[in-house]
Amino acid sequence: MASSLDIKRRIRSINSTKKITKAMEMVSAAKMRRAVASVLAIRPYAHAAWSVLTNLSKAFEEFSGFGFLEIRPVENVLMIVVTSNRGLCGSFNTQIAKKIKEEIANPAKLRINRIGNKKIQSALADQDLVVDFITIGKKGEAMVRKTGKNIIAAFSDGASFAVAGDIKPLSKIVMEAYLAKKYDKVVIVYTDYVSAVTQQTRIRQILPISKIDIEKQIAEMDVVAKQYGLVGPKVEYKIEPSPQEVLEFIFPRLIEMQLFHAVLESSASEHSARMVAMKSATDAAGEMSEDLTLAYNQIRQGKITQEIAEISAGRAALE
Repeated sequence: MASSLDIKRRIRSINSTKKITKAMEMVSAAKMRRAVASVLAIRPYAHAAWSVLTNLSKAFEEFSGFGFLEIRPVENVLMIVVTSNRGLCGSFNTQIAKKIKEEIANPAKLRINRIGNKKIQSALADQDLVVDFITIGKKGEAMVRKTGKNIIAAFSDGASFAVAGDIKPLSKIVMEAYLAKKYDKVVIVYTDYVSAVTQQTRIRQILPISKIDIEKQIAEMDVVAKQYGLVGPKVEYKIEPSPQEVLEFIFPRLIEMQLFHAVLESSASEHSARMVAMKSATDAAGEMSEDLTLAYNQIRQGKITQEIAEISAGRAALE
């Protein structure tokens, strides 16, 4: 049984840890509020931009063999992984690692290319599939290196993507590699912010641009979009100077928007997960401190009772 001195030392240690986790919880809460504000600010714009593109559905079909819409047999896949730069955020990074392993273990799924309203399955052998990575965050880089896969670019700090313009180096690498036919498909794995206590790991097809994926993402955002009055009927467009020129201008902006949106969603999810994890640690430290304080008081009370009993026995012996 631990002595009262040992218990007292443990109480001081736990209380010190509790102060640290409480401070980290408050810092994460402040960062989460800023990150969530950024996400909520970009969602209406992203929703409107993608809605415009889905309304141009005829253009998807007309130019399905060109540029960012070109569909090829999937031999090489580029996977963008968005994680945190630090730990202490619960299962945030663990869920991303789990998703990556699931995708790598199921090459047949990665070979499916979505274009227009169709899903096209490649007939190539699954063992010939090559998956390269771009990582955002140190944790993602570390977990990918453990798999032995090739990393073509690593952005060590996802928090550096503060404004839309900061995403251009990443989007440039992705678009140039796809247009040069180095990769036949580009996907992104990230964490979608739902609420302060709920985050969902998702994988999206970035290239070739998929109407199916865009409509799916819009459907998931409709709850938020309704608050801004952005959900309405589809409309017909008259396009000048030509659909091809318009799409060639729109598609790079769309790709940048998808990447930036995913990074902001992951940032909000990371800070939310860390805030919840630190709150749980603070609560657990408080409970441990209370239990140890009770044990310390019991030992102390037992010693006091024993001393009183010894004094009483000594006095009785003298009489």
